[in-house]
Amino acid sequence: MEKIDVFDTTLRDAEQVPGCQLNTIEKIEIARQLEKLGVDVIEAGFPASSPGDFASVVEISRSVTRPVICALTRAVKQDIDVAVDALKHAKRARIHTGIGTSPYHISKKLHSTPGEVIERAVEAVKYARRFVDDVEFYAEDAGRTGEEFLARVVEAVIAAGATVVNIPDTTGYCLPDEYGAKIAYLVHHVPNIDKAIISTHCHDDLGMATANTLAAVRNGARQVEVTVNGLGERAGNTALEEIVMAIACHRDLPFETGINTRELFHASRLVSTLMRVPVQPNKAIVGRNAFAHSSGIHQDGVLKSRDTYEIIDPAEVGVDESSIILTARSGRAALKHHLRRLGYLPGEKELDILYTKFLELADKKREITSRDLEVLVGNEASRGNRRVHLEALQVTCGASTIPTATARVRSGEETRTATAHGNGPIDAAFRAIKAITREEIILEEYLVQAITRGSDDLGKVHVQLSHEGRVYRGFAANVDTVTASVESLLDAISKIDS
Repeated sequence: MEKIDVFDTTLRDAEQVPGCQLNTIEKIEIARQLEKLGVDVIEAGFPASSPGDFASVVEISRSVTRPVICALTRAVKQDIDVAVDALKHAKRARIHTGIGTSPYHISKKLHSTPGEVIERAVEAVKYARRFVDDVEFYAEDAGRTGEEFLARVVEAVIAAGATVVNIPDTTGYCLPDEYGAKIAYLVHHVPNIDKAIISTHCHDDLGMATANTLAAVRNGARQVEVTVNGLGERAGNTALEEIVMAIACHRDLPFETGINTRELFHASRLVSTLMRVPVQPNKAIVGRNAFAHSSGIHQDGVLKSRDTYEIIDPAEVGVDESSIILTARSGRAALKHHLRRLGYLPGEKELDILYTKFLELADKKREITSRDLEVLVGNEASRGNRRVHLEALQVTCGASTIPTATARVRSGEETRTATAHGNGPIDAAFRAIKAITREEIILEEYLVQAITRGSDDLGKVHVQLSHEGRVYRGFAANVDTVTASVESLLDAISKIDS
């Protein structure tokens, strides 16, 4: 197994994302988590860019001991001097210097020539080597640089002392076969390529960052530059968690990263929290839906054997377990699974009844929670014992409308219907129920509670009424609060003379 070095640039490239700026204390916290992850190199910042970045590189160098601490510079002596000063406390220091090599950069950004670019690159590497033994050179926009010229640059900087050569797809332009071929070209056409490690630095403008990085590794790259959650300039960088788990899952690949994968989820949440960027739900490896199953077919398969639909054990990346999400697409197997976890062991007939009611509720709510299930089970248990049942309910109300309710209730073989007006929809509905049941009752207490949260929440209603000096209590739950209120009233009425 060949070692692939993991170079994390979350604290440099990811921090360039608008709104993601970190203070020094936050950077140290992330750096320590990266050390716990087992990354080989931490790019701590661009010291010459600001006093804050300089201070962060200094403090990270003091706080983290195992990984190499790297500082970015341009191919400018002053930048390198500042980086050297910032890295003075690092146990293992690296200077990462470079210059643009594509025609776009040479002519439009640098207003220079290919020959001058090579001279500046060589000069920068030689100057950096005066201070540190570990110098990485980046050929900015290598993805759009011709292979022949790129090979000349790489050969020259290795001869000047570069220990790592970074071949960035700065604009995310390359396709995997193109980027892989570019790395292969360097392997076969740069005479001294064995004297340095080839590194990747891919951006995700076309959604190819992870695929390009993997293609490069398969063609000779032995360092990958990544960020946690794939954060970075524009569309972001190669996601650390994706490339690490792609290599881990494909056991036919003769590579290993040495990353403690069980820290991936924690690292993801830490970076998300401190950088104030939520992780998209469908994000590979660390998104909240990465191990969630809502389709009945998938749920049944996973419950029988996890590997039917999961190529990664959630525990391997620090997630407790897969999630069987209850939605309108869930099957009986998923419902039974959740009920058993809550301590309910329904028989097949009872499960059929609960499943029908579950689907009715799931059609109204996006997702069913454990609290919803507890209420559903309690609701059905109380409904089964009632002597009166709500068959239909229609309510009209509004700013310029008199609240009116029409209810149809069944008691045994008899069905009755009544219409009533009230001060509001619930008052009108209660008056209609009283007219149907003809019970002399006094409503003493009425309480509505939300089960979870959201506008589609399940409302739980408790009522207390008195009849001939005795107190009766009723309970019901429904996403429609008026329906829940009527059901709770009927639940209490059913207990009279029972």
